[in-house]
Amino acid sequence: MHGAADILLSLFVVFVAARIGDELAQRMRMPGVVGEIVAGALLGPSLLSWVHPGVVLDALAEVGVVFLLFAVGLETRLVDLKRVGLIAFMVGTLGVIVPFGGASLWAHLEGFAWNKSMFIAAAFVATSAGITARVLQEMHALQRREAHVILAAAVIDDILAMLLLGVVVSMQGSGVADPVHLLIVVAEAVGFVVVVGWLGTRVARRRSAWLERPRMTMSALSIVLALCLGLAWLSTRFGLAAIIGAFLAGLIASETDQRAQLEHQMKPLLTLLTPFFFVMTGVKLDVRVFLNPDALIMLSIATLLAVVTKWLGAYLGSLKLGHRSAMAVGIGMVPRGEVGVVVASLGLAAGVFSAEVYAVIVAMSLLTSILTPPLLGWMLRRAPREEANQPAS
Repeated sequence: MHGAADILLSLFVVFVAARIGDELAQRMRMPGVVGEIVAGALLGPSLLSWVHPGVVLDALAEVGVVFLLFAVGLETRLVDLKRVGLIAFMVGTLGVIVPFGGASLWAHLEGFAWNKSMFIAAAFVATSAGITARVLQEMHALQRREAHVILAAAVIDDILAMLLLGVVVSMQGSGVADPVHLLIVVAEAVGFVVVVGWLGTRVARRRSAWLERPRMTMSALSIVLALCLGLAWLSTRFGLAAIIGAFLAGLIASETDQRAQLEHQMKPLLTLLTPFFFVMTGVKLDVRVFLNPDALIMLSIATLLAVVTKWLGAYLGSLKLGHRSAMAVGIGMVPRGEVGVVVASLGLAAGVFSAEVYAVIVAMSLLTSILTPPLLGWMLRRAPREEANQPAS
């Protein structure tokens, strides 16, 4: 009983802190997600030490971001993503190449061998779409063209990041990656996204009446949530992030006749679960890193490099949208979030770099997540809305 009581207390503290942080942030004219992440940093082990990462909280955080990306997919149509396909491809590609090249060079200048430098650079590559998606949702901007580009580019970005991570991991032992194996893995990932997205949306358009046939309560919601969790798991089997599968499930559900009903029914679930992801993102930020001057300098350089290179690559890829919209797309692609943390954990476990470098990469990943929401919110307010419905190419 004592363990269950402790878990309930942690859930209570995290949820209430998230709501208070959200409220305070919005009163200061910032996206609520900023308040939730800051609340997590205050509650975490490096400051108040009231909340610690654990199986239950981490699981709720994962489910929260999976449902968030499902809801984002639900508000997006495949036809909208097709309209920005070429621009999204350029954003995703340049948004990987520029950060990877810049971070590899920086790490090598810091004294790391090239194979280890590229491992470090892999943490600078992949965008964490959850934070950007939440800001877009809060600002009712998911139907804007910039949002369509960011969401489509995030899928491409994830596939390319997975390829790069496979290359650098392979190089740590022999110094040479197996190209055949990597091509097979990437082909599987691309095939998964294309087949699920294309086939799933076609079936949904023609057979959405099936969702109402079962007699159980909220049958349509129950079926699409099962699809969401199933595709989230399946995407991890293809080496992709779980949120990619969840987003694809939302895209499929967006083609059904029950779309508006499903959007309404998802709101209570999102209110309960998504704050856990953002608070736990803050909890994992070790504020004590800032007390070491050398680590602080390295962290400042790494964070600046992460922001500038990702923004520059995405900005150049989306210039066809116009200067201000391209600025917004660039900022929206900046968050690294849990992706950088995962790469840092792999690098530490493999003995590729020290605990200090690990702490710097984790802090950089989370700082990009904290910096993005206010910048993206400001930029979206400046970007002209009338561009949203113009053709992208």
